[in-house]
Amino acid sequence: MKGTRVRIFGIDPGSVRTGYGCVESDGTRHHLVLCGAILAPARLPFPDRLLKIHDELRALLVECRPDGVAVESLFHAVNARSALQLGHARGVALLTASQAGVPIAEYSPAEIKRAVVGYGRAEKPQVGQMIRLLLGLAEAPQPLDVSDALAVAICHLHHCGQRALVEAATAQAPMQRRGTGSTTSWRKYKPAVAR
Repeated sequence: MKGTRVRIFGIDPGSVRTGYGCVESDGTRHHLVLCGAILAPARLPFPDRLLKIHDELRALLVECRPDGVAVESLFHAVNARSALQLGHARGVALLTASQAGVPIAEYSPAEIKRAVVGYGRAEKPQVGQMIRLLLGLAEAPQPLDVSDALAVAICHLHHCGQRALVEAATAQAPMQRRGTGSTTSWRKYKPAVAR
């Protein structure tokens, strides 16, 4: 399967701004496919904001055709209302990925930071700078929600290992991805799962 590429679509859910990023990996390097943020202005009624997130994510998943989707899991928030709205936005992201028929993985913020930076309490600017280095970008993606979404995608690549992702992608589309040789993981690193 030498030369097989795997695409992972990362989502950092938010009720006002949802970051997204698609990363393609060949087992040696990660490449940016696209990234950005879905803006759902706070002045819109909340159901309309959720619909906007759903519709735009659906179009992006059709465009990118990823082999997997990784979503940042809900974290503890001091403000109950914000946490509830974030939970709704996250639910929309999970629903949209599920409707697209793509395998879904979820990672905590600490798991994502450990996988990308090596430290579970890294600050958002540190994550952004590491994303810039890993993807060979001139500058860190902005806003920070975009860097976070790319970090989620890269975390999934590191967590699952290249071999497992390539095998899964090949099983889904054997005629499109058939090749020769064997693929090895470019990293054996797997972050510890917080329980």
